[in-house]
Amino acid sequence: MTILIFLAVLVVLILVHEFGHFIVAKRSGIRVDEFGIGFPPKLYGKKFGETEYTINALPFGGFVRIFGESIKEDSDEDLSGPDSARALIHKPKYIQAAVLFAGVFFNMIFAWILFSIVLAIGTPALGGGDGGRLSQYISNEQILITQVLEESPAADAGLIEGDEVISLSTHHDTITPQTSEEIGAFITTQEGHQIFLNYKRDGVEDAVIVVPQTGLLSESPESPAIGIGTGVVGTLTLPVHLAIFEGGKQTLEMLYRVTIGIGTFFYDALLFKADLSTVAGPVGIVSLVGSASALGFIALMNFTALISLNLAVINLIPFPALDGGRLLFLLVETIKGSPIRPKIANAFNMVGFAFLLLLMLVVTYGDIVRLMK
Repeated sequence: MTILIFLAVLVVLILVHEFGHFIVAKRSGIRVDEFGIGFPPKLYGKKFGETEYTINALPFGGFVRIFGESIKEDSDEDLSGPDSARALIHKPKYIQAAVLFAGVFFNMIFAWILFSIVLAIGTPALGGGDGGRLSQYISNEQILITQVLEESPAADAGLIEGDEVISLSTHHDTITPQTSEEIGAFITTQEGHQIFLNYKRDGVEDAVIVVPQTGLLSESPESPAIGIGTGVVGTLTLPVHLAIFEGGKQTLEMLYRVTIGIGTFFYDALLFKADLSTVAGPVGIVSLVGSASALGFIALMNFTALISLNLAVINLIPFPALDGGRLLFLLVETIKGSPIRPKIANAFNMVGFAFLLLLMLVVTYGDIVRLMK
């Protein structure tokens, strides 16, 4: 099931990307010969107007075949015929750039849509007044265990992250906490005494006995503790107009973080000190998709939006075989006032593709090694 979800996410993201190229090319009067789901061999095709829409055997995304997308010396495309003016390479440079950038732009827009939907449906958020200016839209607040220290009274009692704290009691006192501070204050007064901690897990209430002890907290080892971190978590549900606005802000914030992260990785790679363990290839992403889907539909949508932004940033890298590389070629042609020779462009693209394939193999190997540990 995880692999099927991964394939579905991958296909949707690549189709969104290719649809960006497709729709901008169409709107610019460029002839689009094929829009394919998956990669050849072709299983089924149907022509509407001048464009053939195909379903192909390899379910790893999709592609758009645009007339005059590139000049190849062995090409059988007739770029001097009646449709010559509708070839991509015969359009003004700004239109060519718009078509090339459209895939990246649509991945960004798609992330914005997903983030906005999540915020409109409802997503987990910090409550207890920590939601800031959006606190009024947070409901169903609960105190959840967010951390359990190893070899602590809480861990020994079987408490895990995600448990909801209902109440704490001793033979003399009982509290139903509303904040994390109340829990901490109660525990610090009970050193050596049994505390009955009532909690809820998967909708079922239960209780454990824990005895606070000192030495667990590095910042204050003298304070009695049971080894848990807690936080007030509720459901943030925004009106549609506000969800769209906040979704846009979230998209820009995540886009900035993704750009910094990828930029730092490649900078470190140039210095031969990149940490490949921080990068996930196809195998690693399958695992991450499985983890996200296990947390629910909202988590999967957020993860899909994040992958969409990663896809956008990676495609903008000015490297051969990527949209950014093609935009770089376009810039060079604009500066020099003449097209780059097809043989040179194809050679750069082949080298770039080979490098990307090698990088993918290295990262995939790292994924497999991590999964086997």
